[in-house]
Amino acid sequence: MVTLSDSAIEVLKDMLEDRGPDENALRIYVKPGGCSGFSYGMALDGVHENDEVFEVHGLQVVVDNNSMEFVSGSQVDYVDDLSGRGFRISNPNAASTCGCGSSFRTETNAGQPGSCD
Repeated sequence: MVTLSDSAIEVLKDMLEDRGPDENALRIYVKPGGCSGFSYGMALDGVHENDEVFEVHGLQVVVDNNSMEFVSGSQVDYVDDLSGRGFRISNPNAASTCGCGSSFRTETNAGQPGSCD
């Protein structure tokens, strides 16, 4: 399961308010890359076959089966501070992260390290 903080819920409700059925959910995914091996991605999307779907305060969060093992138990937060503003993922599966926090690796999978975008 993936959870959302109150601030993430508030921002997502505003973002999804006028979207159609093809963009009615927050998709969280993991792709190879970043200096630690895996990078997070997020998009407004619809539900697809083989997605895990979570309902959080009336919002749909979807994660594809391949990404689920990497983000299960994570929390998505929305922050606005001196470092910037945006969504951030707190991931209990990450054994290490890069300095900017946008890539990670797990204890059992180092992914494909490269440069951070």
